[in-house]
Amino acid sequence: MKRVMIAMVLTGLTIGCQKVPLTGRSQLKLVSNSELLPLSFSNYKGVLDTSSVVRTSGDAQMVQRVGNRLRQAMEQYLNANNLGSRLEGFQWEFNLIQSPQVNAWCMPGGKVAFYTGILPYTQNEAGAAAVMGHEISHAIAEHGNERMSEGLLANGLLQGGQIITGTAAQNSRSQVNSLLLQSVGAALPVAYQVGRALPHSRKQESEADRLGLIFMAMAGYNPQEAISFWGRMAKAGGGGSKPPEFLSTHPSDERRIKDLQSLLPEAMKYYKRG
Repeated sequence: MKRVMIAMVLTGLTIGCQKVPLTGRSQLKLVSNSELLPLSFSNYKGVLDTSSVVRTSGDAQMVQRVGNRLRQAMEQYLNANNLGSRLEGFQWEFNLIQSPQVNAWCMPGGKVAFYTGILPYTQNEAGAAAVMGHEISHAIAEHGNERMSEGLLANGLLQGGQIITGTAAQNSRSQVNSLLLQSVGAALPVAYQVGRALPHSRKQESEADRLGLIFMAMAGYNPQEAISFWGRMAKAGGGGSKPPEFLSTHPSDERRIKDLQSLLPEAMKYYKRG
């Protein structure tokens, strides 16, 4: 078992490493796009088939326009920096869905859903670009693939750890030591979640904020609008029902806005006014 665990760690550290554009952060990638993207496209089609997709309104046209401007800016940057391979297999779509949900997302491969419920908070095209730039950046940075890869690796390691502590507990002559080892095995998933998974999720969100800010600037949208948008979202959140940051998948509103403000000078260097 120990040999299996060591082999898994070495596999994760040596085979599936790449770097995120602009940030240069090393990340794990154990799942190929040829495996992941068909699943993503199928799930996206399922969402569209069971949703009310807005096709012809002015808002729908705006979502298409923003999406295509961001796509062109991202593709131009990635191709110019020899990173175009990250877009292999992408099939871009930008759809507006009639729903009160205050939400938007982008699946791996460039499949974007924008909900009408978030439009009162975006307020304008640049606000929509702030949201969509953030969501598309998750796909460009392959955060979904990274989470899946780390989940596969962590699941194997956690199972291995639980087996080892369980076996040791069975072989222990001391009942106290046995109970202690069993407690350690049971605590491993919680420790991983709080100590690794949640902090890493927050790091990915912050990374998508940075990339999205830069990409919206490259597309000709004023990145200052991102700060205005998140300020509106923070006010609408009420502030009383959210978990503490260390138990959340996202940075706190205050941290996010503060970080965006510090990133604004970098993003403004890319801003090309239309």
